[in-house]
Amino acid sequence: MKEKINIAINGFGRIGRTLARVIQSYPEINLVAVNDLADKETLAHLLKYDSVHGRFNGDIELVANGIAINGKSVSFFQEKS
Repeated sequence: MKEKINIAINGFGRIGRTLARVIQSYPEINLVAVNDLADKETLAHLLKYDSVHGRFNGDIELVANGIAINGKSVSFFQEKS
């Protein structure tokens, strides 16, 4: 059995959100954390509704410490440095 790779994204702008979408196609990769100064509500909305890539074809919901993407919890942090 292959070991899963855990990924954290620092910065959830256009590139970070695109990477989060791509990761969903690879079951051997887990997105476990995101660090961005914006609040999780805004970032979840921007991930769900992208003006270039269209609507995210999956479930995104707010959870206590971040968001859940297709049922997988992703922790959110707001660390400046």
